[in-house]
Amino acid sequence: MSRLRVGVLVSGRGSNLQALIEAAKDPLYPARVVIVCANRDCAALELAKKAGVSRQLFRLAAFPDRLARDQAMVKTMRLHGVELVVCAGYDAILERTFTREFAGRIINIHPSLLPEFAGTMDAVTMALEAGVAETGCTVHVVTKDVDQGPILAQRRVEVRPDDTVESLRERIQAEEHALLPVVVKRLAGQPLPISL
Repeated sequence: MSRLRVGVLVSGRGSNLQALIEAAKDPLYPARVVIVCANRDCAALELAKKAGVSRQLFRLAAFPDRLARDQAMVKTMRLHGVELVVCAGYDAILERTFTREFAGRIINIHPSLLPEFAGTMDAVTMALEAGVAETGCTVHVVTKDVDQGPILAQRRVEVRPDDTVESLRERIQAEEHALLPVVVKRLAGQPLPISL
């Protein structure tokens, strides 16, 4: 079985990366992570190392600008034969050079029910402050417009009266960890790029 080659962009703990690595331990799972790229030193790089997955750090300070950094990431993704890019807690906006290269082949997981609380890394805090009854997570296609691409799947999470940012984030992340491998599995079974 030919498995979909996935590149993952990370900036933090890597819990969604771990969910994909765990899913790929099943020999029947139709995708595998072949490269992890980070924009800073982070725990996710250590997870990749432990799993025997290639990894590379792209610190902005090492490049003339964001464009040069993203061009270097494109080159690395190409070298690893990446067919699908997954933004899993990646906290930088991708340059057009990257989104054009992988148009219809980049997905992101966002901690809200898009279009609510789009374009921010503080979506969980914003949901609590807004007093909404529910929030959740969304997997969507990445386009040139931040958090505006077609929605592929969502999971809902009730906001409880006693929730803190931490408790709500924990429940949202549990849904993310379940949802992301399902979406990647589905995409592995259909032609890419996703038609936008």
